[in-house]
Amino acid sequence: MNTEVDVLKKFLSFPIVSTEEIFAQFQTLGGHVFREKRANRKERFLYIEGKRENKVLLIAHADTVYDFFYKEDVFFHTVVEDGGFLKAADEKGEPQLLGADDRAGLAMLWLLKESGHSLLVTDGEEGARIGSKWLIRENRDIAERINQNHRFMIQLDRCNGSDFKCYYVGTDEFRAFIREQTGYTEPDFGAPTDICSLCEDICGVNLSVGYYDNHSEYESLNIEEWLRTLQIIRKLLANENLPKFCLPANGYFGRIALFLKRLCN
Repeated sequence: MNTEVDVLKKFLSFPIVSTEEIFAQFQTLGGHVFREKRANRKERFLYIEGKRENKVLLIAHADTVYDFFYKEDVFFHTVVEDGGFLKAADEKGEPQLLGADDRAGLAMLWLLKESGHSLLVTDGEEGARIGSKWLIRENRDIAERINQNHRFMIQLDRCNGSDFKCYYVGTDEFRAFIREQTGYTEPDFGAPTDICSLCEDICGVNLSVGYYDNHSEYESLNIEEWLRTLQIIRKLLANENLPKFCLPANGYFGRIALFLKRLCN
């Protein structure tokens, strides 16, 4: 368990105004596909296809909100543990930006890299899903692989400790499956994230990774909640007979119909 928390601390310690270090870390893994059009515009991603037959696509984004609103090349912060929470402090010990959104999710991807499931690291999620939109629009070979070769998608980028969100890329059957597997609840279905761009044929869900007060200097991460989600995912991914959850055949308009149906209900 200490090893897992050490990995979490390592990812939280990466500079939060740059994604270079994150991509360099994942580029050390074999079999990766890394593509970029314009790094400064966040049009890039890294994909590693898992070797399992019945596999899931695991997703997290390399950027933090501070990429878009701060100009410093290096924004100093040190990760500190305080009463079961991880926080960030500056040289004087004052509260600082942590970037757990979404470095907490990336740490989970790293710990699950040997699971046999696929990994996708995007960029520009905080800038209206720049990297995932570019993947879908201009990298159709990868877009088709992630939708055809997987049972469903799991994004690890949700605040709080026990939420899930499917937005308009989840069917009623898929939501019931996620509730059963996690015990988590879905508070609403607004504020889209990467899976809303990536899911064309299969369902997707965004799971809580334990952070609070994101996008502020008071951001913190509950270690116990982060570990709980990690263990839930490990148990789910160990199932050799994972069902496939497909979206309506009429693509984007079918997803909107699902959204409107849930809105009316």
